Amino acid sequence: MTGLRADLPLLWRQIRSQNRTFWRTPVAAFFTLALPVFFLVLFSVLFGSAEVAEGYRFSQFFAPAMAVFAAGSATFTSLSIGTALARDQGILKRVRGTPLPPWIYMSGRIGSAVWIAVVSVVVMFSVAWALFGFVMLWDNLGVALLMFVLGMATFSALGLSVCAVVKNADSVPAVANAFFLPMAFISGIFIPLDDAPGWLLVLGDVFPLKHFAEPFGDSFNPFHTGQVLGWENLAIMSAWLVLGLIITIRFFSWDPKGSG
Repeated sequence: MTGLRADLPLLWRQIRSQNRTFWRTPVAAFFTLALPVFFLVLFSVLFGSAEVAEGYRFSQFFAPAMAVFAAGSATFTSLSIGTALARDQGILKRVRGTPLPPWIYMSGRIGSAVWIAVVSVVVMFSVAWALFGFVMLWDNLGVALLMFVLGMATFSALGLSVCAVVKNADSVPAVANAFFLPMAFISGIFIPLDDAPGWLLVLGDVFPLKHFAEPFGDSFNPFHTGQVLGWENLAIMSAWLVLGLIITIRFFSWDPKGSG
């Protein structure tokens, strides 16, 4: 316990350092925070001027989906790209030669990504509430928080696994976006898939984003009846979490491509 208490200030300073690095990169901040908000504003202006049902507007159902998209992007895409760039620049290799424990450095990166995810969700709900009539529902907030924690853990592990498998930092953005963006569409993030072909629905069920978005969104859906969180949501997300951890532990390298 004494060692852990001594490491916590180091971890906190590392998270703050990674946060400063993030905000100094306007492109990363735009795609992680501003782009999902832009989607929220655009779709809400196009489709959300009238009530959907019983006093609730379009943003009541779309804002949680965009919050999931932003949180997943902060952990999966941004974490994989940022870590890969740090590795190619030799930062990870130099960290291993300092007294700073490697787990603190990596935990700082993950903690920063999670913090950005929290900020993105707060911004999303704040904009939806202030401009588009979103109503905060508190009854299932515990389920939403549980799914958020599990979602951040899952997509952080998957983001690091992409960085572990793809050794060239120039290729990581393409690979990460090629995986995350199609997954967002087949998971019903942008448009409902009620009338989609059966095979597309089955494909969406395989990936974790749908099992993050559905119970999270249902937590703020005033018309949802029955159980919000199912065991299949927890099981599939946990399976992807374990898979991401296994790949990361097995293949992750702190050295740049081509070094010893």
